[in-house]
Amino acid sequence: MIKLIAFDLDGTLTQHKTVLSDKNRDVLNRLAEKYTLLMVGAGQCMRIFNQMDGYPIDIIGNYGLQFARYDHAAKVPVIERDETFPCDRESVEKRVTMLREKYGYTEFTGENVEFHPSGCITFPILGTKAAQEDKLAFDPDRAKRRKIYAEVCDVFSEYIVFVGGSSSFDMAPKPYNKYYALDLYCKEKGIAHDEAIFVGDDYGMGGNDESVYKSDFGFICVDDYTKLEEYLADIL
Repeated sequence: MIKLIAFDLDGTLTQHKTVLSDKNRDVLNRLAEKYTLLMVGAGQCMRIFNQMDGYPIDIIGNYGLQFARYDHAAKVPVIERDETFPCDRESVEKRVTMLREKYGYTEFTGENVEFHPSGCITFPILGTKAAQEDKLAFDPDRAKRRKIYAEVCDVFSEYIVFVGGSSSFDMAPKPYNKYYALDLYCKEKGIAHDEAIFVGDDYGMGGNDESVYKSDFGFICVDDYTKLEEYLADIL
């Protein structure tokens, strides 16, 4: 009955900021012979497309705020939806500063908050210019951020909050998350939830795949993107 296989990117198909490998490209090609494939990402569609090394696939970006249909003739994604939401920057700055002062995260490099054109925001605990090695060492098991996750959600109640990257909280305007985005796509295409499977790695508390994992969509958990083929053996 399965018609659609939807994918997360980082940690599922690739490593963060790493292009799609030939091995996992081959896995997608084999799936594409049987199913419709779809990317459902947290970042912008063009960033996802470039990281996918130009793979021909429709892309949902920014948790559903963006959608790009792949044009097979032109071999490029065509943006068909690109919604933006206003952001009260002063209020956001004040609330982030309050959380920093409460939990001792007052030393940071770069900006206090990262504002995205879509209206999404990032609370970078170490700042927007922190060194990569510092970010990777900060909270590898996410325990520090999960400890205050409920409070961040409460303080930013107009957003859906995710434990993002290695040292940040990412936030999207409600109701945008991956479940909302995938559900909307399925409604537009006439696909029932039991005809779709999502493949993702970030399904724990605060993860940006959690909303789909806890829903009625089928879900395949990937804990090592280099072994993608093994996780997908049943549908391959």
